[in-house]
Amino acid sequence: MKTFRRRAIVLRRVNYGDADRIIDFITPEGRVSAVAKGVRKQKSKLAGGVELFAVSDVMFGGGRGDMSIVISARMEKFYQNILGDYDRMQFAYEAIGQVASLSSDTDESGWFDMLESVLEALNISSVDIRLIQAWFYVTVADFMGESLNLSYDTDGNTLNQDSKYRYSVAEKGLEAAVNGNIAAGHIKLLRLLTTKSLNTLLQVGGVEEFLNDCLHVARSHAALKQKT
Repeated sequence: MKTFRRRAIVLRRVNYGDADRIIDFITPEGRVSAVAKGVRKQKSKLAGGVELFAVSDVMFGGGRGDMSIVISARMEKFYQNILGDYDRMQFAYEAIGQVASLSSDTDESGWFDMLESVLEALNISSVDIRLIQAWFYVTVADFMGESLNLSYDTDGNTLNQDSKYRYSVAEKGLEAAVNGNIAAGHIKLLRLLTTKSLNTLLQVGGVEEFLNDCLHVARSHAALKQKT
């Protein structure tokens, strides 16, 4: 049996048969769907390595067709603090759900690194969840080929630090508006969100006053369907 080893994050788990589960993973090399045989049995050695909100070291073996088999799974990191905060837990579910949905349609190699960064940050209670969310949304938009234009407004004019803007859903960009809520500070933060890693952003201070508006722009631009 051909085997391969991956760092992996669980995206979906579906009960199968009496004791098995079909599990979708995201790995640095892409998606892997595999059967975890007997994982629902009380003494299963696999159970601890295929939990949500964790990064695991998983050994896969070849199965039938495109479906692999989980041979072994060892939890590498478990982001347990997420479970103690309802808002963080709900966003972790949303992020995982969006990656599960979108990574099937786009061949973007960065999904694993992005999701790992989100879980790492959500696990740190002192990190403002709005910063994590805004970074997630702009990153997803970039992966989907819809990067936010932070050089020009919707009329093609260079963004001016002395002007105000608002986000246009119809034009998918910033449009000049005398009473707009987006100003120089917001644009600076949005540029950081689109160019820096989440870990780097955690070191940046003085952004709290801009987060609500920037999160609205990021979420509106990503235009993700909400999971129910």
